[in-house]
Amino acid sequence: MAAVAESGGGGICSGDHRQLKYQSDVRDLVDLLSKLNPSAKEFVPSSHKFSPPAAGADDGAGEKKKGMLSADAPVFVASSDLYSKVAMVDGGYSYGDFGGSANNQMIRKKKNGLNQGRRRFNERVQKAQKEDSIRRTVYVSDIDQHVTEEQLATLFNTCGQVLDCRVCGDPHSVLRFAFIEFADEYGARQALTLGGTMLGFYPVKVLPSKTAILPVNPTFLPRSADEREMCTRTVYCTNIDRKVTQMEVKDFFESLCGEVSRLRLLGDHVHSTRIAFVEFVQAESALLALNCSGMLLRALPVRVSPSKTPVRPRARTASQ
Repeated sequence: MAAVAESGGGGICSGDHRQLKYQSDVRDLVDLLSKLNPSAKEFVPSSHKFSPPAAGADDGAGEKKKGMLSADAPVFVASSDLYSKVAMVDGGYSYGDFGGSANNQMIRKKKNGLNQGRRRFNERVQKAQKEDSIRRTVYVSDIDQHVTEEQLATLFNTCGQVLDCRVCGDPHSVLRFAFIEFADEYGARQALTLGGTMLGFYPVKVLPSKTAILPVNPTFLPRSADEREMCTRTVYCTNIDRKVTQMEVKDFFESLCGEVSRLRLLGDHVHSTRIAFVEFVQAESALLALNCSGMLLRALPVRVSPSKTPVRPRARTASQ
């Protein structure tokens, strides 16, 4: 019994001994750390050691504190030269003599490479889309002048969904031609079987198209029933001599077709010819105007086609 009690007492003494040893180690560590000197050179940044003492860092006796860390030390405060050398380059920062130029050149090269990659990718996408559009388009020639775009689209709707129908005037013939774009290639292949079909007084010819239809800016397309009605009274004219005035265009069509209600003559310094949108009072006058395709207006034969867009009134300015 005594042996057991002694053994149990020995276990308690062993635990107390470990606790006392731990506390002794902690005291030794605290004592060691308390002897360290924060002002020793090992703990002071080299930039601070060689810099002049900061202004106003006097102690109570009026002497400068030496070897003490300061928020004004160069290691903590950027020099004014840094900010004078910083500049924005291509949306990034250039740090002048700090190696930023080389970095920015590398960044610019990467950006240029990315931009060129995107441009090539977009060009490939656009080329593929154009080729797909060409495969879905047919060229129709020998179209009677009295055949409208609606009549032509109705005929080819039997082959598939028609996305666009563009009738154009031929200055070298009394007949016209057109481009018809389908929703898929199957419709375009079926349309080839309509070659020789009588439309008006002439059999039409249908061939695969070599070009795609130039899309119309959606903002110019008719937005209401009234504007769609305006399109039936409007023709689109191209190949107009640059010297022709707006009054000459109006007189030309009024003498041959009927009263003009609105006219827009457009041109720039790049193209050698001008274009015009002519809106008539009557839809019948617009049909007659199609017969004027190929007639000389000054030195050039004008080309006349049905207009896809209405001639909208110009926005009034505040002064008006």
